Formats: sequence, C-alpha cells, structure tokens
Amino acid sequence: MKKIPKSKRGGASLVAKPTISDNSPALDKSLTGIEGLDQVTWGGLPRGRATLVCGTPGCGKTLLGIEFLVNGARKFGEAGVFVTFEETADELVTNASSLKFRLDALSREGMLFIEEVRIEPSQIAETGEYDLEGLFVRLRHAIETVKAKRIVLDTIEVLFSAFLNTALLRAEIRRLFHFLKSMGVTAIVTGERGENALTRFGLEEYVADCVILLDHRIHDQVSTRRLRIVKYRGSSHGTNEYPFLIDEEGFSVLPITSLGLDHKVSKDAVATGIPGLDQMLGIGGYYRGGSVLISGSAGTGKTSFCAAFLRAACERGERALFFSFEESADQIVRDMLSIGCDLAPHLASGLLRIITRRPFLFGLEMHLATMHKEISQFGPSAVVFDPISNLHMAGDARDVNSMLTRLIDFLKSASITSVMTSLSVAGGRLEATEVGIYSSMDTWLLLRDIESSGERNRGIYVLKSRGMSHSSQIREFLLTPDGIRMVEVLPGTVRHAHGVGADRTGVA
Repeated sequence: MKKIPKSKRGGASLVAKPTISDNSPALDKSLTGIEGLDQVTWGGLPRGRATLVCGTPGCGKTLLGIEFLVNGARKFGEAGVFVTFEETADELVTNASSLKFRLDALSREGMLFIEEVRIEPSQIAETGEYDLEGLFVRLRHAIETVKAKRIVLDTIEVLFSAFLNTALLRAEIRRLFHFLKSMGVTAIVTGERGENALTRFGLEEYVADCVILLDHRIHDQVSTRRLRIVKYRGSSHGTNEYPFLIDEEGFSVLPITSLGLDHKVSKDAVATGIPGLDQMLGIGGYYRGGSVLISGSAGTGKTSFCAAFLRAACERGERALFFSFEESADQIVRDMLSIGCDLAPHLASGLLRIITRRPFLFGLEMHLATMHKEISQFGPSAVVFDPISNLHMAGDARDVNSMLTRLIDFLKSASITSVMTSLSVAGGRLEATEVGIYSSMDTWLLLRDIESSGERNRGIYVLKSRGMSHSSQIREFLLTPDGIRMVEVLPGTVRHAHGVGADRTGVA
C-alpha cells in the first residue's frame, strides 16, 4: 500500500503492513510492490516458488506480471525475465508503455530479459514423446543472462494447445514448475480460466504454491474487477474478494479485510467553519478522525455546511478532499460564493481537491476502490462526500451500507475527519436516511425546513454526537453573503410550536 502523507496538521498516515501472527509459519516471501496485493497476501508471493494467476481474457493477468517485474527491478533491485507465448516482444513493450512502464529501458539496463517463444499449434503434430527440454534451455539462458530473481510466463496454455495426452501434458507442467523452483526464481505463471476449473488444464490442483484468481464481471451494465487468493501453501492470507483497479499507474488492490474496529481516537476538536455550530457541539467542533452525517431535504444547506468545513480545514493548512456526486467543481465554487465561501484560492494552492463523478459511472466496489486510492494518494485530513444518498443508483441499500461502512472504517483508521450528506425525502421520516448508515456515524446533524407565518426558515439540531455534551436545541440558521450564521436564542424566550427558539430578529 502507498503511504498517506501527513498534512500540515492532522491527517495521520496509513501504512498497510502485513500483520502475521506469531504462530504463523515463517515462509520467505517476495514483495510485489503492487498496492494492496502485498497486504492481502501477508507479505507478497512465495519466494523461489511458482504462483498461478488465472482469469478470463482482459482481466489483467499480463499487467500484474509486468508490474511484478518492473517493481522488482525498480524498487527491490531484482532483475526479471518475461516469457511471452502470445505477443511479440515489441508488442509487449508498446502495450506496457501506455501504462508508463518502460520495459525497453529496463532491458537496456540489464534488469529485464524478454524471451519471445512462438508456437504455432497448426505446425505441431503429437507423435511420440513430447517434452520441454528446449524451453528449459532458453529459460536457463535468460535467467543466467540477467541473474534474474523473478520470472513471468504468459500464458502457459499456449504451450499445450495442440496436445491431447492429458497425462503427458500434466507431467510436463509439473516438470516446468520444478525447473523454475530449481532455478531459485519467484515465478508468476498466467493461465486462462477453464469451464469447470480455474484453468483449462487444472494447474491449480497440484503444481502452484499460490493461486490468485482475477475476475472481471458485468452487473447491470457496470463492470467490476475483483481478485481472490484461492490458496497459499504455508501462509495465511486474505480470503475475501477484493476490488482492484487498472489505471494509468498500473494495478492496485483494495484490501478490505484490514479494516476493523481497532483504530485510535483523538480528543482534539476540529472547527466546523461555523462558530455557532461549534458552540452547539460543546467541544468546539467535530472530533478529529470522526465521522459526521448531515441529512436534510433538498435546499436545506447541506453542501454549504460541507464547504464551510473544508474551507476551515484549508485555512488551518490542512489538505481537504471533496467527492461530489451531483455538481461539477466549477458549479460548487460558483454557488458557494453566494454565502461568502470562496474555495478557489484553496484549489489553486493545492490544499483542496474536488473530484466529481456520477454514481452510476462505476459499481459500488469500484467507487470504494477509487476513493480509497484518491484518499491514499492525496493525504487529506478532511474529506466530504456529497451526497451519499445518490449512491443507491449504483446498488441496493444493503450494498451501499456495506460499502460506506468499509469506507468509514478506512477513514477512521487514517484519522481523517469525514462528512457525508444524505438527502431526506420530503414528507418522509426526518430521522432516517436512504442508505441507513446513521448508526455508524459519530455525529449526526439534521437540517430541516420550518414554515411559519408564511415564511420558510431553516433549522438545525444535533441528533446525536458521541462523546460530547451537545446542545439539544433546534437552532435557526441563515445563509448570508457573509457565511452561515446561527440565529441567537434569547434566554427565557418561549419556543414556537414548531420548535425554533427564536425568529430572525431573536425575538420569540
């Protein structure tokens, strides 16, 4: 995993470290350098042994192998060999360059050897004995040329596509794996997904010490990539399915199992950006690293409260991140100027970043993975999601709840203060949200419209805020050109029937 850099204040770093118990067997492992994969494998792939990576075409097998070699050379000083049975060496170099992997440069530096093995099934007849001695000679030459510690064979089915003798075929595959082990290299062998097995020839059953399954599935016209460790001899490992991304920076995995309830808490308060709200919360703001939910019907000012919070974080010199599922960045900046909240200087300084995307752009797991990566790379101390209720377009309420719970756990483990908004349906229960995560939140603010004497006013109250003695009043607030202002409540005033303690002039 990549480290989350600390912001100027707060925003603790999160380094994903494998936590292997004292009772686990000591298995020597080779780090892949791939974000998240080293965590879910508890330290990388088995050193000096073979790992099988299988999946359907286009799921990312070749890319995982390439990045394993590139990271080995660049990060760990280990040379590698890539054996391609399908693509030419030039095609491989060109395809990898689109993801900023300079295989040609590594080859010139003597850190990578690309061995191109061309096999045409139409030109092969299965007669007599068939063995891989010729391939072993080529592999040995490539490994010794660059003193390789890592090797990738992509994809192994091509070797045996023209042969029908299953017993002989499996014996040769077993010999291949033993040969790689005898050379002392950490190997990745890729294989195509079979109909009734993980691979066409059942390699996972008897030859590989570690088997990783990549899956690219489509549901409701939305694609999601997932990774699962099917087996890992001699080592514990993550057993769930993990969403993973393939982008311009390569391969990254979201390790869900690492997220738990063991995060540290802070007694420090961070200002909300609204002095009157700081007073209502009792401690002068939200707890640092806490989770905040702001719910209310349309037009009650939820985004305005978020913008005030982010501006306050930036004014403290901290980084802040805004995920918007409804408005563009330019529209947010323009609209917030109407309440005196200028976000443009903080965008220009780099302290604030606004990421906008439609909820149905990805599936929920992909949203979680992309958010996880954006947060890890930017290193904010404050994050806003506006509004999370729109995520129901990408999944049902149960899946959204699960996704957001994991997101909240991740943010808490990194001591990042998060604010999420949720739209309440007019006429429905105010003390409820569409996505049903209120029990997971540390602080819940409810914004509501109050109609009285032919006028529509806005009110706020703290529905809950764990660990602080907060106000129980419903306070009216105003969205003014100078910001959000709480209307003062005069002592001894008689509350209106609708619960507001004072009108706009402070008179009951």
